[in-house]
Amino acid sequence: MKNKKIFEWQDSYIYLITIGLLIIVLSFYQPILSVIGIVLIGYLIFYNIRSVGRREKEFKKYVEGLGDEFESATKHAIFNMPFPLVMLDENRNISWYNTPFLKMMGETDLLNEKISDLIPGLNLDGIFKENDMKPLDIKYGEKNYKVYPNLVDTKKTNSTNSMIVMLYWVDNTSLVSLEQRYNREKLVVVLAYVDNYDDVKNNTPEINRPLVMAEIDKNINSYFAKYNGIIRKYENDKYFIIIENNGFRNIESKKFDILDQIRELDLGNTIPITLSMGVGAEGNNPFESYQKARAAIDIALGRGGDQAVVQAGNQLSFYGGKTKAIEKRNKVKSRVIGYALRQLIDQADKVFVMGHKNPDMDSFGAGIGVLRAVKDRNKEGYLILSGENPSIKNIYDKMVKEEPQILDQIITPEEGLLLANDSSLMVVVDNHKPSFTEAPEILDIISKVVVIDHHRRGVEFIKDPVLTYLEPYASSTCELVTEVLSYMSDKINLTKFEAEALMAGITVDTKNFSFQTGVRTFEAASTLKRAGADTTVVRQLFRDDYNTFIYKAEVIKSSKIIFDKIAIGRLEAQMEDSLLIAAQAANELLNINGVEASFVMTYVNHKLHISGRSLGNISVQLILESLGGGGHLTSAGTQLDNVNMDEAENILTETIDKFLREGEEE
Repeated sequence: MKNKKIFEWQDSYIYLITIGLLIIVLSFYQPILSVIGIVLIGYLIFYNIRSVGRREKEFKKYVEGLGDEFESATKHAIFNMPFPLVMLDENRNISWYNTPFLKMMGETDLLNEKISDLIPGLNLDGIFKENDMKPLDIKYGEKNYKVYPNLVDTKKTNSTNSMIVMLYWVDNTSLVSLEQRYNREKLVVVLAYVDNYDDVKNNTPEINRPLVMAEIDKNINSYFAKYNGIIRKYENDKYFIIIENNGFRNIESKKFDILDQIRELDLGNTIPITLSMGVGAEGNNPFESYQKARAAIDIALGRGGDQAVVQAGNQLSFYGGKTKAIEKRNKVKSRVIGYALRQLIDQADKVFVMGHKNPDMDSFGAGIGVLRAVKDRNKEGYLILSGENPSIKNIYDKMVKEEPQILDQIITPEEGLLLANDSSLMVVVDNHKPSFTEAPEILDIISKVVVIDHHRRGVEFIKDPVLTYLEPYASSTCELVTEVLSYMSDKINLTKFEAEALMAGITVDTKNFSFQTGVRTFEAASTLKRAGADTTVVRQLFRDDYNTFIYKAEVIKSSKIIFDKIAIGRLEAQMEDSLLIAAQAANELLNINGVEASFVMTYVNHKLHISGRSLGNISVQLILESLGGGGHLTSAGTQLDNVNMDEAENILTETIDKFLREGEEE
């Protein structure tokens, strides 16, 4: 440390010390000369002290002059700043401003005016209350500004004011205009598929066929040409379209009215023409937008077609989809799925089957059907079930009585976690949403997942299934499983109980073959009938006890009709089978003359559940999907958290009103 200080001394001090040491040495040899040396060093010290004092005064004067110059330069810079600047006091009143700010405001006197009165869009709460110094984007007049705040605490220098805020206004109009232009001209990719091209072609008289096909092309081309789109037809029923974002937003604002235009074409075709569209927007590049469009069109087709699905970023939006999905006539896909599923079962060491939480007859029956397919391939199969519930109690009791050996194949989610591995196969039935399955965590263990479902595809979907059989036109998942079973082996080896379990699933989802039925539904039923299913026995599975009838009657009695065609009921009591009673009550409300859709609210596990049913003219799926649920055109449900019956009814009524108004606008 001493050495460091020595080297930090000024040179004059070093010289003086050196001379002093030499004089001390000299005093031993030449005393007289040392006296002269002492006088000399005294003079040097005196001269050095005077020099240091003079330099300190000069430096102080220089610093004071520099401060004055800096203060003058600062004032000059502030007063002559090329962009607007305003100073506010703690009450948000203007205490000072420069000339550019005065010109920006176009006023003559702004002092003591409240800034929020002059610029209503300027919110300074974050600055004054939270000391948030983030820049603000403000539009004033025809210009856009980036406003940079600076909070100055003046308590130490001014006893009257506690703080002031300086606002620096930087003209950001050019950048905002460029950003807006970029957003307007950004490319959007659209894929358009004619859902039922072959059916329309085959069911149109030959003389009208060319006219109908040409009219489809003409409508699609002319529609997108209005918005400066590029249209390329790459297959008979498929179109690739590129359009600017500005044009796409106009189409979106009209809720894709091209869907209605195509559906309303009537040039000799005996069935309506439907169009599905997948839109990829807000991609970082054209390829990413194309990938989003591909994913969107898959979802549109998975939801039954006749609709547009928009994927913008990570958000999905749905338009259309209010008509019933048209039943496909060929069974090619069922055969392909059957063969593919057989191979996947043969390759797996264990096969797990899983439906949705609180399974109904369709979910349970489909699971039993898939277990039969696993048995036929001599593989180890398990049905994951958390336990019986009122919806499946009758069929479960029948299984315990007639097929007790199946109980060995029914396991809990906890047991499934222990048995599952990456070599296993998972078959998810009557559901495609991971969060709705009996054990979502098992899906993280098993990489090979097969989805068999008849619900319209929602936003949430099982990630990367190896095989997907999603057909919204089907009456039930049991119908799909029955078809697949018929192609997996030359002979269906269903036992009487298994056939009746599958028949029960079809019966419950078709409301005893009165809704969502097609030719394929009755073909599946006849297959099950030949396998030994007794319709009388199946009918008895739906018999209810006395209390269920009483509660259903109370729901119907307390229900009310809104919008002249929609019934809303309540099941206030909380019980084990409240969900089943709510669903059945919703079905019964459809028997009221004039009622086209019904909703029944009840509590399930401290959550408010809404069951929706429809005759087909009103899509309860679209209504409840907007509340976080899903389902089918005629049957859907949802759950709401942290709301009571009154709040839920208000939310539901507003959602129904919005749905009906949008339908009228279309």
